[in-house]
Amino acid sequence: MKIGLAGCAGLLALLGVGCQKQREESDGRPLVVATVTMVHDLVKEVGGERVRVEGLMGPGIDPHTYKPKITDAALLEEAAAVFYCGLHLEGKMQESLEKLAERRGGVHAVTGGIPEEMLLEPQEDFEGHYDPHVWGDPELWKETVKVVVQGLSEIDPEGAEYYEERGSAYEKRLEELKAWALERVAEVPEDQRLLVTSHDAFFYFGRGFGFEVRGLQGVSTVSEPGLKDRAELVKFIGQRGIRTIFPETSVNPKAIAAVAAEAGVRASGEELFSDAMGTPGDVVELHGERYDKGTYVGMVKHNVNSIVDGLK
Repeated sequence: MKIGLAGCAGLLALLGVGCQKQREESDGRPLVVATVTMVHDLVKEVGGERVRVEGLMGPGIDPHTYKPKITDAALLEEAAAVFYCGLHLEGKMQESLEKLAERRGGVHAVTGGIPEEMLLEPQEDFEGHYDPHVWGDPELWKETVKVVVQGLSEIDPEGAEYYEERGSAYEKRLEELKAWALERVAEVPEDQRLLVTSHDAFFYFGRGFGFEVRGLQGVSTVSEPGLKDRAELVKFIGQRGIRTIFPETSVNPKAIAAVAAEAGVRASGEELFSDAMGTPGDVVELHGERYDKGTYVGMVKHNVNSIVDGLK
Protein backbone atom coordinates (compact mmCIF):
# COMPACT_ATOMS: atom_id res chain seq x y z
CA MET A 1 0.00 0.00 0.00
CA LYS A 2 1.34 3.44 -0.96
CA ILE A 3 0.84 6.29 1.48
CA GLY A 4 1.08 9.90 0.30
CA LEU A 5 2.70 12.64 2.35
CA ALA A 6 -0.65 13.86 3.65
CA GLY A 7 -1.61 10.30 4.55
CA CYS A 8 1.70 9.80 6.31
CA ALA A 9 1.12 12.89 8.42
CA GLY A 10 -2.32 11.61 9.45
CA LEU A 11 -0.93 8.19 10.28
CA LEU A 12 1.80 9.73 12.41
CA ALA A 13 -0.79 11.72 14.31
CA LEU A 14 -2.77 8.56 15.01
CA LEU A 15 0.35 6.81 16.23
CA GLY A 16 1.26 9.76 18.42
CA VAL A 17 4.75 10.11 16.95
CA GLY A 18 6.51 12.46 14.57
CA CYS A 19 6.08 16.15 15.29
CA GLN A 20 6.48 15.90 19.05
CA LYS A 21 9.63 13.83 18.61
CA GLN A 22 11.03 16.45 16.28
CA ARG A 23 10.35 19.19 18.85
CA GLU A 24 12.09 17.18 21.55
CA GLU A 25 15.17 16.81 19.36
CA SER A 26 15.24 20.50 18.40
CA ASP A 27 18.08 22.68 19.73
CA GLY A 28 16.15 25.91 19.37
CA ARG A 29 17.18 26.63 15.80
CA PRO A 30 14.55 26.54 13.03
CA LEU A 31 14.25 23.13 11.38
CA VAL A 32 14.70 23.34 7.61
CA VAL A 33 14.14 20.34 5.35
CA ALA A 34 15.69 19.77 1.92
CA THR A 35 14.92 16.99 -0.54
CA VAL A 36 17.95 16.06 -2.69
CA THR A 37 21.57 16.24 -1.55
CA MET A 38 22.48 19.21 -3.75
CA VAL A 39 19.71 21.31 -2.23
CA HIS A 40 20.61 20.06 1.25
CA ASP A 41 24.19 21.27 0.79
CA LEU A 42 23.01 24.59 -0.66
CA VAL A 43 20.77 25.29 2.34
CA LYS A 44 23.57 24.39 4.76
CA GLU A 45 25.97 26.74 2.99
CA VAL A 46 23.54 29.66 3.24
CA GLY A 47 21.99 28.79 6.60
CA GLY A 48 25.23 28.17 8.47
CA GLU A 49 24.81 27.85 12.24
CA ARG A 50 21.45 29.62 12.46
CA VAL A 51 19.35 26.70 11.14
CA ARG A 52 19.16 22.94 11.58
CA VAL A 53 19.02 21.28 8.16
CA GLU A 54 17.66 17.77 7.55
CA GLY A 55 17.71 16.01 4.19
CA LEU A 56 15.21 13.48 2.86
CA MET A 57 17.40 11.77 0.26
CA GLY A 58 20.95 10.64 0.84
CA PRO A 59 23.92 9.77 -1.40
CA GLY A 60 23.14 7.44 -4.29
CA ILE A 61 19.37 8.01 -4.10
CA ASP A 62 17.56 8.53 -7.40
CA PRO A 63 15.05 11.36 -6.85
CA HIS A 64 13.12 10.53 -10.04
CA THR A 65 11.85 7.29 -8.49
CA TYR A 66 12.02 8.17 -4.78
CA LYS A 67 9.08 7.02 -2.63
CA PRO A 68 8.53 9.16 0.50
CA LYS A 69 8.80 7.43 3.87
CA ILE A 70 6.58 7.98 6.91
CA THR A 71 9.46 9.80 8.63
CA ASP A 72 9.60 12.26 5.72
CA ALA A 73 6.07 13.40 6.50
CA ALA A 74 7.04 14.10 10.11
CA LEU A 75 9.96 16.27 9.01
CA LEU A 76 7.93 18.15 6.42
CA GLU A 77 5.12 18.89 8.85
CA GLU A 78 7.49 20.14 11.53
CA ALA A 79 9.81 22.14 9.26
CA ALA A 80 9.81 25.92 9.41
CA ALA A 81 10.84 25.89 5.74
CA VAL A 82 11.19 23.28 3.00
CA PHE A 83 13.45 23.53 -0.05
CA TYR A 84 13.34 21.24 -3.06
CA CYS A 85 14.80 21.30 -6.56
CA GLY A 86 11.62 21.49 -8.61
CA LEU A 87 11.23 21.07 -12.39
CA HIS A 88 9.87 17.62 -11.49
CA LEU A 89 13.23 16.23 -10.42
CA GLU A 90 11.49 14.80 -7.36
CA GLY A 91 8.96 13.04 -9.60
CA LYS A 92 5.50 12.50 -8.15
CA MET A 93 6.62 13.94 -4.82
CA GLN A 94 6.51 17.43 -6.32
CA GLU A 95 2.71 17.41 -6.35
CA SER A 96 2.67 16.76 -2.59
CA LEU A 97 5.20 19.55 -2.01
CA GLU A 98 3.12 21.99 -4.05
CA LYS A 99 0.03 21.10 -2.02
CA LEU A 100 2.01 21.60 1.18
CA ALA A 101 3.04 25.04 -0.08
CA GLU A 102 -0.61 25.98 -0.72
CA ARG A 103 -1.65 24.79 2.73
CA ARG A 104 1.04 26.34 4.90
CA GLY A 105 3.62 28.25 2.84
CA GLY A 106 7.35 28.20 3.44
CA VAL A 107 7.95 25.62 0.70
CA HIS A 108 10.38 26.70 -2.02
CA ALA A 109 11.57 25.22 -5.33
CA VAL A 110 15.13 26.53 -5.64
CA THR A 111 14.95 26.39 -9.44
CA GLY A 112 12.29 29.08 -9.19
CA GLY A 113 15.18 31.54 -9.04
CA ILE A 114 16.43 30.60 -12.50
CA PRO A 115 15.16 32.75 -15.39
CA GLU A 116 13.11 30.58 -17.74
CA GLU A 117 15.24 31.53 -20.76
CA MET A 118 18.24 29.89 -19.06
CA LEU A 119 16.49 26.52 -18.81
CA LEU A 120 16.89 23.81 -21.43
CA GLU A 121 13.89 22.73 -23.46
CA PRO A 122 12.25 19.41 -22.55
CA GLN A 123 13.77 16.23 -23.96
CA GLU A 124 11.82 13.59 -25.85
CA ASP A 125 10.61 11.57 -22.86
CA PHE A 126 10.21 14.55 -20.54
CA GLU A 127 7.79 16.61 -22.59
CA GLY A 128 6.00 19.41 -20.80
CA HIS A 129 8.82 19.98 -18.30
CA TYR A 130 12.24 21.59 -18.45
CA ASP A 131 15.38 19.57 -17.81
CA PRO A 132 15.83 19.67 -13.99
CA HIS A 133 19.57 18.86 -13.81
CA VAL A 134 20.59 22.51 -13.49
CA TRP A 135 23.42 21.90 -11.00
CA GLY A 136 25.56 20.59 -13.87
CA ASP A 137 26.69 24.17 -14.46
CA PRO A 138 27.84 26.09 -11.33
CA GLU A 139 27.04 29.37 -13.06
CA LEU A 140 23.41 28.31 -13.36
CA TRP A 141 23.27 26.77 -9.88
CA LYS A 142 24.32 30.16 -8.53
CA GLU A 143 20.86 31.44 -9.51
CA THR A 144 19.29 29.22 -6.83
CA VAL A 145 21.12 30.87 -3.93
CA LYS A 146 18.79 33.87 -3.75
CA VAL A 147 15.77 31.60 -3.24
CA VAL A 148 17.37 30.10 -0.15
CA VAL A 149 18.47 33.49 1.19
CA GLN A 150 14.92 34.81 0.85
CA GLY A 151 13.28 31.66 2.26
CA LEU A 152 15.50 31.57 5.34
CA SER A 153 15.09 35.31 5.93
CA GLU A 154 11.32 34.83 6.00
CA ILE A 155 11.44 32.37 8.90
CA ASP A 156 14.32 34.15 10.66
CA PRO A 157 14.17 37.90 9.92
CA GLU A 158 16.86 38.62 12.51
CA GLY A 159 19.29 36.53 10.48
CA ALA A 160 18.53 38.17 7.12
CA GLU A 161 21.84 40.01 6.93
CA TYR A 162 23.69 36.84 7.95
CA TYR A 163 22.02 34.83 5.18
CA GLU A 164 22.66 37.58 2.64
CA GLU A 165 26.37 37.64 3.48
CA ARG A 166 26.71 33.86 3.37
CA GLY A 167 24.74 33.71 0.13
CA SER A 168 26.98 36.30 -1.52
CA ALA A 169 30.11 34.49 -0.34
CA TYR A 170 28.79 31.18 -1.72
CA GLU A 171 27.91 32.77 -5.07
CA LYS A 172 31.54 33.91 -5.31
CA ARG A 173 32.72 30.35 -4.58
CA LEU A 174 30.49 29.06 -7.38
CA GLU A 175 31.94 31.61 -9.78
CA GLU A 176 35.43 30.46 -8.81
CA LEU A 177 34.35 26.82 -9.26
CA LYS A 178 33.14 27.55 -12.80
CA ALA A 179 36.44 29.25 -13.67
CA TRP A 180 38.40 26.29 -12.25
CA ALA A 181 36.29 23.82 -14.22
CA LEU A 182 36.70 25.73 -17.48
CA GLU A 183 40.47 25.66 -16.99
CA ARG A 184 40.46 21.90 -16.44
CA VAL A 185 38.12 21.20 -19.36
CA ALA A 186 40.45 23.16 -21.65
CA GLU A 187 42.86 20.23 -21.32
CA VAL A 188 40.50 18.14 -23.47
CA PRO A 189 40.63 18.97 -27.21
CA GLU A 190 37.28 20.29 -28.44
CA ASP A 191 36.82 17.41 -30.88
CA GLN A 192 37.17 14.94 -27.97
CA ARG A 193 34.53 16.56 -25.75
CA LEU A 194 32.01 13.76 -26.13
CA LEU A 195 30.34 12.62 -22.92
CA VAL A 196 28.34 9.37 -22.78
CA THR A 197 26.61 8.58 -19.47
CA SER A 198 23.91 6.39 -17.95
CA HIS A 199 21.09 8.92 -18.40
CA ASP A 200 20.48 12.41 -19.76
CA ALA A 201 21.58 14.35 -16.67
CA PHE A 202 24.46 16.30 -18.20
CA PHE A 203 22.97 18.63 -20.80
CA TYR A 204 23.54 21.71 -18.62
CA PHE A 205 27.09 20.51 -18.01
CA GLY A 206 27.51 20.07 -21.75
CA ARG A 207 26.21 23.52 -22.55
CA GLY A 208 28.32 25.12 -19.83
CA PHE A 209 31.57 23.41 -20.79
CA GLY A 210 31.28 22.70 -24.51
CA PHE A 211 30.54 18.96 -24.48
CA GLU A 212 28.29 16.95 -26.75
CA VAL A 213 26.31 14.72 -24.41
CA ARG A 214 24.50 11.41 -24.91
CA GLY A 215 22.79 9.25 -22.29
CA LEU A 216 21.51 5.69 -22.42
CA GLN A 217 18.30 6.61 -20.56
CA GLY A 218 16.31 9.80 -20.89
CA VAL A 219 16.11 12.81 -18.57
CA SER A 220 14.11 10.77 -16.06
CA THR A 221 15.23 7.31 -14.99
CA VAL A 222 11.62 6.17 -14.66
CA SER A 223 11.67 4.84 -18.23
CA GLU A 224 13.95 1.90 -18.89
CA PRO A 225 16.24 1.93 -21.96
CA GLY A 226 15.21 -0.50 -24.70
CA LEU A 227 17.28 -2.57 -27.12
CA LYS A 228 16.91 0.16 -29.74
CA ASP A 229 18.33 2.79 -27.33
CA ARG A 230 21.28 0.56 -26.60
CA ALA A 231 21.96 -0.24 -30.26
CA GLU A 232 21.82 3.43 -31.23
CA LEU A 233 24.23 4.40 -28.45
CA VAL A 234 26.69 1.64 -29.38
CA LYS A 235 26.57 2.85 -32.98
CA PHE A 236 27.15 6.47 -31.90
CA ILE A 237 30.17 5.46 -29.78
CA GLY A 238 31.71 3.60 -32.70
CA GLN A 239 31.06 6.37 -35.21
CA ARG A 240 32.58 9.05 -33.00
CA GLY A 241 35.58 7.06 -31.80
CA ILE A 242 34.75 7.43 -28.11
CA ARG A 243 37.08 5.46 -25.86
CA THR A 244 35.57 5.98 -22.38
CA ILE A 245 31.95 6.18 -21.19
CA PHE A 246 30.71 6.93 -17.67
CA PRO A 247 28.38 5.20 -15.21
CA GLU A 248 26.55 7.25 -12.56
CA THR A 249 26.26 6.72 -8.81
CA SER A 250 22.45 6.92 -8.69
CA VAL A 251 21.78 4.65 -11.69
CA ASN A 252 22.33 0.90 -11.88
CA PRO A 253 25.69 0.51 -13.73
CA LYS A 254 24.81 -2.77 -15.44
CA ALA A 255 23.20 -1.21 -18.50
CA ILE A 256 26.01 1.23 -19.28
CA ALA A 257 28.58 -1.54 -18.60
CA ALA A 258 26.79 -3.69 -21.19
CA VAL A 259 26.99 -0.82 -23.69
CA ALA A 260 30.72 -0.47 -23.02
CA ALA A 261 31.28 -4.20 -23.56
CA GLU A 262 29.27 -4.24 -26.79
CA ALA A 263 30.99 -1.13 -28.12
CA GLY A 264 34.43 -2.37 -27.09
CA VAL A 265 35.25 0.70 -25.01
CA ARG A 266 36.11 1.37 -21.38
CA ALA A 267 33.53 2.12 -18.69
CA SER A 268 35.21 4.56 -16.35
CA GLY A 269 36.08 3.31 -12.91
CA GLU A 270 34.99 6.71 -11.57
CA GLU A 271 31.22 6.95 -11.42
CA LEU A 272 29.82 10.42 -12.01
CA PHE A 273 27.51 12.14 -9.55
CA SER A 274 24.33 13.03 -11.43
CA ASP A 275 21.21 13.14 -9.25
CA ALA A 276 22.93 12.85 -5.87
CA MET A 277 26.24 13.90 -4.35
CA GLY A 278 28.74 11.67 -2.59
CA THR A 279 28.94 10.75 1.09
CA PRO A 280 29.84 13.71 3.34
CA GLY A 281 33.36 13.29 4.67
CA ASP A 282 34.57 11.35 1.60
CA VAL A 283 37.58 13.59 1.11
CA VAL A 284 40.02 12.99 -1.74
CA GLU A 285 43.29 14.57 -2.83
CA LEU A 286 43.77 14.86 -6.57
CA HIS A 287 45.81 17.12 -8.83
CA GLY A 288 47.09 19.03 -5.83
CA GLU A 289 43.59 19.70 -4.48
CA ARG A 290 41.62 18.38 -1.54
CA TYR A 291 37.82 18.25 -1.67
CA ASP A 292 34.85 16.51 -0.08
CA LYS A 293 32.70 14.57 -2.55
CA GLY A 294 29.76 15.01 -0.19
CA THR A 295 29.56 18.73 -1.01
CA TYR A 296 28.36 20.41 -4.19
CA VAL A 297 31.80 21.91 -4.86
CA GLY A 298 33.41 18.50 -4.34
CA MET A 299 30.78 16.85 -6.52
CA VAL A 300 31.56 19.16 -9.43
CA LYS A 301 35.31 18.78 -8.98
CA HIS A 302 35.00 15.00 -8.90
CA ASN A 303 32.90 14.97 -12.07
CA VAL A 304 35.16 17.37 -13.96
CA ASN A 305 38.34 15.56 -12.92
CA SER A 306 36.85 12.17 -13.80
CA ILE A 307 35.63 13.34 -17.21
CA VAL A 308 38.83 15.19 -18.12
CA ASP A 309 41.11 12.38 -16.94
CA GLY A 310 38.91 9.81 -18.69
CA LEU A 311 38.84 11.56 -22.05
CA LYS A 312 42.38 12.95 -22.34
